Amino acid sequence: MFGELIAGLRKNPKKIVFPEGTDPRILEASSRLVTGDFLQPILVGNEEEVLKASKESGYNIAGVKIMSPETYDRMDEMVELFCELRKGKGITPKEAREYLNKGNYFGTMLVKMGEADALLGGATYSTADTVRPALQLIKTKPENKIVSSCFILVRERATGDNEVIAMADCAINIKPSEDELVEIAVEAANCAKAFGIEPKLAFLSYSTFGSGKGEDVDKMRNAYEKTKLRIPDIPVEGEIQFDAAVSPRVARTKCPESKLAGHANTFIFPDINAGNIGYKIAQRLGGFDAYGPILLGLNAPVNDLSRGCNAAEVYSMAIVTAALA
Repeated sequence: MFGELIAGLRKNPKKIVFPEGTDPRILEASSRLVTGDFLQPILVGNEEEVLKASKESGYNIAGVKIMSPETYDRMDEMVELFCELRKGKGITPKEAREYLNKGNYFGTMLVKMGEADALLGGATYSTADTVRPALQLIKTKPENKIVSSCFILVRERATGDNEVIAMADCAINIKPSEDELVEIAVEAANCAKAFGIEPKLAFLSYSTFGSGKGEDVDKMRNAYEKTKLRIPDIPVEGEIQFDAAVSPRVARTKCPESKLAGHANTFIFPDINAGNIGYKIAQRLGGFDAYGPILLGLNAPVNDLSRGCNAAEVYSMAIVTAALA
């Protein structure tokens, strides 16, 4: 998968900003990324402090761009734009500068102003501190009302090629409504396509075609019906149990009339409990490598790392994030 993403980026290299420029994991990943010709890392931080941290960590970041709120030559322009974007909150220029002295806000504004194509944060910031500036400044696409998330899971087959699936929403929306599930499904399908998956969507439930009853069953069935109308060219099924969605043998018993059942590869969960548990079972017991959460619905790619991440995960997520740009 990564070979294909890198090949695509080589044709159209991207710039990605890391708000936590002195973190050793970010420095290690950036030192690897800059040796390629497909991605330009931008580290946010005081240049002297970033260079000192890289020297102490033993990573060569020659060629990596370092940008600081202290020395940014378009800061007055950034402050003015920040105030305009946050005018509903009555932010003053002084308050704007205080926000922009923080790496997460400064980095997000670099994306907004076109200095970078994407942002990857969260090595030390919480998810909320990564997502909040993106919501406030980059904002959702005109057709979107929410930000959602998707995990891409990859497992090598015995044949040597990769099995790639998508799962949503496993990290952001706690209990999405029917209409929010539709939005999540559409964004997940687009995300799947970006990673070479021809999406076959399954709205998961404890029921298959009415075998169970309840509000959650109705919600998934209704969301499926709305999604089918929204994206008629993409195969969608629901409500359906996971075994019927992925096993042709089970599908022949439970829903023989369905052409998609048994072959789903993009899974829409009813809530964050099911989604978070589901992707972690696939990761820990199913042998899948999990990449995400990939944030969906924003006007530009912004992704969140786990604070427990390592440099290899930063490197991989940087490629994933840049590919979405």
